[in-house]
Amino acid sequence: MSQDLFKNAQELLEKVQAFATESKDELERFRIDILGSKGKVRQLFGGMKAIEADKRKEFGQLANAVKQAAETKLSEIRELIEDKADETIKVPDMFIPVNQQGMGSRHPLAVVMNQMIDIFTRIGFVIEEGPEIETDWYNFTALNTPENHPARDMQDTFYINRMTDPAMLLRTHTSAAQSRVMKDRKPPIRIIVPGRVYRNETISARAHCQFHQVEGLYIDEGVSFADLKQTLLYFAREMFGEHTNIQLRPSFFPFTEPSAEMDVSCFVCDAKGCAICKHTGWVEILGCGMVDPKVLENCGIDSEKYTGFAFGIGIERTTMLRYKVDDIRLMFENDARFLRQFSSTL
Repeated sequence: MSQDLFKNAQELLEKVQAFATESKDELERFRIDILGSKGKVRQLFGGMKAIEADKRKEFGQLANAVKQAAETKLSEIRELIEDKADETIKVPDMFIPVNQQGMGSRHPLAVVMNQMIDIFTRIGFVIEEGPEIETDWYNFTALNTPENHPARDMQDTFYINRMTDPAMLLRTHTSAAQSRVMKDRKPPIRIIVPGRVYRNETISARAHCQFHQVEGLYIDEGVSFADLKQTLLYFAREMFGEHTNIQLRPSFFPFTEPSAEMDVSCFVCDAKGCAICKHTGWVEILGCGMVDPKVLENCGIDSEKYTGFAFGIGIERTTMLRYKVDDIRLMFENDARFLRQFSSTL
């Protein structure tokens, strides 16, 4: 009986030493067959009780030799298979032509806004920003529009919480940032505030609940309406062409007095009359005026010493006029077909 066990162990050792493969699956079967929980090595050690006492040590050494040989063989073959797999990994051909992707372009709103910013920064205006979630005081009260003032009806507001003190809302104009600057800084002040604003309006081809503005503010000693007119004439000619003319029409805004709407001579038909200007030769693009003394006082600025002007330009309106877009909703839908039309013009 013991001779058969010794013979089987010796044959198993020779089988293990002679084993070779290049297959991971076959190697795994070898591991299970030899070293598994029910494998042949476990059976060898289990048969040791049938060996005579004086031969158990010798048999144990032989069984250990089988086990070590199997573990060594398993490790060596596994490394060879992994090394061979690494050698067969293909190096990508760096000269294969790739699929060409079309060049993107900036959004037309961003282009027009950046052009406006560039024009005003060339004449000394500094860019300022403010939060889109604003307090009622900065958005309305500081700008001479106290609670229950009828002018509040001009701007349908998205209130976040009217019960807090102060009430919180989505700003209806970037003038709210001007309030912050005037309250925290002493004149001279010469700033522009570009940004997104919100109004609770029905979305249509001509109106949207969100849009963009560039607001301007200049406060110093001796600032006059003539300074405002000259600044806006410079802007109009830089933006729409050197032959552009402007006209100012009386209007009303609670935070400026006097107030005006500004028209530019139609840059589409050269002021001859077309559908864009409704055959008047003029296109309205912004509102403006001299800062109301009450606004200066609300923000802690001496209205006896300082005067100033302000203006607000709608980016969407200017962009639509410039590129003859007849639906404001196209500006917010991110339709690639619409945006692709501007890739060669922006």
